[in-house]
Amino acid sequence: MKIRVFDNPADAGIYAASLTERVVETTPTPVLGLATGSTTPPLYDALVSMEQYGLDLSEAVTINLDEYIGLSANHEQSYHHFMNHHLFSRLRKAPKEIHIPDGTAADLNEECHRYDSIIRKNPIDLQILGIGKNGHIGFNEPDDLLVLNTHVVNLSSDTIQANSRFFDSVDEVPRQALTMGVQAILQAKKIVLMAFGTEKSDIIAKVVHSPVRTELPATILQLHRDVTFVLDRDSASKLDMNSLLLSRS
Repeated sequence: MKIRVFDNPADAGIYAASLTERVVETTPTPVLGLATGSTTPPLYDALVSMEQYGLDLSEAVTINLDEYIGLSANHEQSYHHFMNHHLFSRLRKAPKEIHIPDGTAADLNEECHRYDSIIRKNPIDLQILGIGKNGHIGFNEPDDLLVLNTHVVNLSSDTIQANSRFFDSVDEVPRQALTMGVQAILQAKKIVLMAFGTEKSDIIAKVVHSPVRTELPATILQLHRDVTFVLDRDSASKLDMNSLLLSRS
């Protein structure tokens, strides 16, 4: 696990975009696993700027982590809308393929199987992640067991409350979502987890310093051979950097 700490989210976003560019430039058909939420806009802003100066994303395949169940693609709080607003509509050339789970599918189990098929056909080269305050990645919530494949998840009360800031009231937050499972995340060749702000400092410290356990889903990233945590100073403020340095010596 590599940890990179920046003065602010904008600088961190530029660094994450540079890691993305490296994958795009060295892979004939790069497959990018993308995330939503309040952490990722600095990355997408940087990618848009880089595309204006020559980065070509037109051969990329993008696969998003998750989507709320019950929200149409044009709903302002759907992740379809988020991706179009923050990235896709701003690019001069759209990616070759764009995949986001359909939270309005009539058969949600079939939608999960369809999405797993897409992932099998397009192994992910770089997976972008955010992290919830309870340690969830994607919408893989703390539980006794973590589900391997794409699945329907009941959102925890912590996640519903945290996401209520995007809605007019907590009652409007969907109670379920479709999410990529942990298997697809761990099978990505490279993973970049982004976290900003003091509100993420506790969970970042727990995930980095705790043993792997399902009640902290993000700790499973410790099992991956190429993970980079991209943080700002606030989110990294509770890390024991001395112990991390000693563990690598």
